[in-house]
Amino acid sequence: MNPTRRRFIGIAAAASALALAPLPARRAAASIAPTVWRGVALGADAELRLYHPEPQAAQRLIAQALQELRRLEGIFSLYREDSALSRLNRQGYLDDPPADLLQLLSVSLRYGRLTGGAFDPTVQPLWQLYAGHFSQPGADPAGPSAQAVARALARVSREDVALDSGRIALGLPGMGITLNGIAQGYITDRVTELLKLGGLERALVDMGEIQGMDSRAAAADWRVGLADPQDPARLLATASLRNQALATSGGYGTALDAEGRYTHLFDPRTGRARPLYRSVSVMAPNATLADALSTAFSHMPLDAARPIVREHGLRAWFALPDGGLKVLEAGG
Repeated sequence: MNPTRRRFIGIAAAASALALAPLPARRAAASIAPTVWRGVALGADAELRLYHPEPQAAQRLIAQALQELRRLEGIFSLYREDSALSRLNRQGYLDDPPADLLQLLSVSLRYGRLTGGAFDPTVQPLWQLYAGHFSQPGADPAGPSAQAVARALARVSREDVALDSGRIALGLPGMGITLNGIAQGYITDRVTELLKLGGLERALVDMGEIQGMDSRAAAADWRVGLADPQDPARLLATASLRNQALATSGGYGTALDAEGRYTHLFDPRTGRARPLYRSVSVMAPNATLADALSTAFSHMPLDAARPIVREHGLRAWFALPDGGLKVLEAGG
C-alpha cells in the first residue's frame, strides 16, 4: 500500500481543521496548544490532535491510544502473519477468536446485507487474484481472465462465514477475509472512545478515517477539506464535523496496474476492480459505518446509495469520473 497517496483526504482534513474553523473556535483552541502524534495505522498515515490543558496528561492518553492501536492491528492486520485474521485465513477457522474480531466481522456481514452485497469482507480471493496477476512479468494489461475472476468469485461468499463466541469458520476452501474496508474506521472509533473515557473533551482522531470529537457545550465544528483525488492541492469541498466521522474510499489509493485502471476496491458481486467514482466520502455518526459505506458506495449507483443515506442520516460526496461532484444528504 502507498499510504501517502491513499491518505490525501486525511492530510487535507488534519491540516484544514483548525485553519478553517470559525474565528471564536480558533481563539479558544489557541489557548490550548494541541499535543500531536503522527504515524501509521494499518498501513495508512494516521494522526492524533489532543487539546488538553496538561501536555503530560495528553501524552499519557496518546500512549494509551497507541497501545490500543497496536493491539487491534494484532487482530486485523493482513500484513502480520501472527494476527488473528491472518491465522483465520490460513487455517480456515479460528477457535476462541478475539471479541473485537467477532464484533467487527458481525458488523461487516450486517453491512453486507444493508448494501445488497456491495460490502463483503470475503473479497480477499479477488485481491489475491488481481495482485498476483499484475505482479507477473508481462501481465496482460486487460487484467485476469473472465474464467479466473469467476473462480475467485466462487470463493467470495459472506453467507459461508459461520461465527459464534467460540469459533469462526470459513465454509468454502480457499476463502479469505479482509477487513481493510472497515477496520480503520473501527480503530478510529475505539481510540475516540478511549480518549473520551480518559476525560478528554476535544480531539481530532485520524486512524485512517477521521473523527472530530468535542463534548464542550459551546464547541465549534471542525472544518475538514475533501481533496481532489487527481489534484490533492485542490479541495473538492469542505465539510463541518462535530462528533461525527468522515471516511473516504478511492481507487487512487492502491492501483494494481501501471496505468491505474484496476484498484483495491472490488465489487463482490461481479469481481470488478474499477470503481464507479474517483472517490466517495461519507459522513456518519461513527467511523465504522462511514468506512464501510464509503467502500460499498464505490460500486453502487447513486440511486442505490440514496435510500441508505436517507435511512441512516448520512452525507456522502461522490467524485464523478467527469470531474463533477454529487452530494447526497439525508434530507435531500
